[in-house]
Amino acid sequence: MPLPDNAVENAVGKLDGIAERLLTESGVPGLAVAVVHQGKTLYAKGFGVKDIRTDEAVDADTVFQLASVSKSVSSTVVAQQVSEKVVGWDTPVVDKLPWFELSDPVVTRMVTVGDLFSHRTGLPDHAGDYLEDIGFGRRAILEKLRQLPLDPFRISYAYTNFGLTAGAEAVAVAAGKSWDQLGQDALFGPLGMDSTSYRFADFAERPNRAVGHTRVDGAYQPLMVREPDAQAPAGGVSSSVNDMTRWLAMVLAEGAHDGSQLIDREALLPVLSPQILSSPPSEPAMRSGFYGFGVNLSTSSGARTEVSHSGAFESGAGTNFLILPSADVGIVALTNGTASGVPEALTAEFSDLVQFGEVREDWYKLYKNALLPISAPVGSLVGKPRPADPAAAQPLPTYAGVYQSEYWGPATVSERDGKLALALGPRGDSFELEHWDGNVFTFTPMSENAPPGTISKATFDGDKLTVEICDEDGKGAFLR
Repeated sequence: MPLPDNAVENAVGKLDGIAERLLTESGVPGLAVAVVHQGKTLYAKGFGVKDIRTDEAVDADTVFQLASVSKSVSSTVVAQQVSEKVVGWDTPVVDKLPWFELSDPVVTRMVTVGDLFSHRTGLPDHAGDYLEDIGFGRRAILEKLRQLPLDPFRISYAYTNFGLTAGAEAVAVAAGKSWDQLGQDALFGPLGMDSTSYRFADFAERPNRAVGHTRVDGAYQPLMVREPDAQAPAGGVSSSVNDMTRWLAMVLAEGAHDGSQLIDREALLPVLSPQILSSPPSEPAMRSGFYGFGVNLSTSSGARTEVSHSGAFESGAGTNFLILPSADVGIVALTNGTASGVPEALTAEFSDLVQFGEVREDWYKLYKNALLPISAPVGSLVGKPRPADPAAAQPLPTYAGVYQSEYWGPATVSERDGKLALALGPRGDSFELEHWDGNVFTFTPMSENAPPGTISKATFDGDKLTVEICDEDGKGAFLR
């Protein structure tokens, strides 16, 4: 469908009202938005506050954690290295990381950088994420991926932070640099993205940064700090919308920047091309969704390709960018609140306005209903009353000991002053166990993958301990 007259300019003129309305309706503390069209920044503005405790205003230079929008940025780092012939999208990962393995040796030999950047390896959804929560580092997590079952290779889509991170790590080894330094040298430096980094320490030191706010009972509070260095290629970028306009302009210009070709068009095009079916249709007339390398690809009701990606941290980040290549326009929206639907709704309304001159859907309602449940507490006992007449536990010292798991490492149960405690992970994170019924105890973790209100069971059966929050892939059993 043809664009309305002055489509982009008219859509930009409505952004102030959209942003203010979405912040008011959602309660999200802060938001920054920018638009690039025909190589120029038409709009860059902040709304709300960086921290509800200080009420300092967000501006276009406020640095936010991008969460999974980092994947899209990282795909362009790889594309730049493909341009330099350091690697190819079809480079086998084991050529650069000979220690890397998946559970199927045939897949291990074949899996490429591109397979990992398009989530088509067969690894389980979000494989390895809770290992990061309890303190494992990047190399340890990547080595543990070999213990996970695989779905069929290259015809299965499952979103994995550490799968993509493995692909990025292979590229970094090929380049002879750490990933964070490679990002600086290949992309951020050449583009002049001076407030952008893969290092959490850089974000923490920025004086103009947005503090993350977690959603609890409908309100946002600064409860947690997210340090995502272990999965930096997949979720560790921090940036401002002013910096992100430089990245958007380069992508819209098919790799060109400041009169030269930073990324070869042929190396960037696969990023923006379908590599795997990610959203199959449920009826013949339905449009399908695809994943490229680090980006989502869809077709709008106006028959235009949309390139986009969202990001979210439970600790307090919600982000989205959307590009309409045929209209030569891109928009980015960054917030400092747990996934709320605000950035997605804002970019979707903008996309509608550009294509049709009007907003055709209640996008905020759709995205809110889809994303808010992500922040719901997890655990089979959430919302259930405690047993009125629970069966007695065994004498507490009988539960004490070190229980081992090849995947998770040790789980140490100790008894002191009539109470049990459970320690998990390399940091020895400790949780007080509360008796529930018989040999079942509970504890209340709070982390990126355990939203506030989460309840996990710890079930003892002789020398076996099953930890519910560790059992997603059937690996929750520890043996004493």
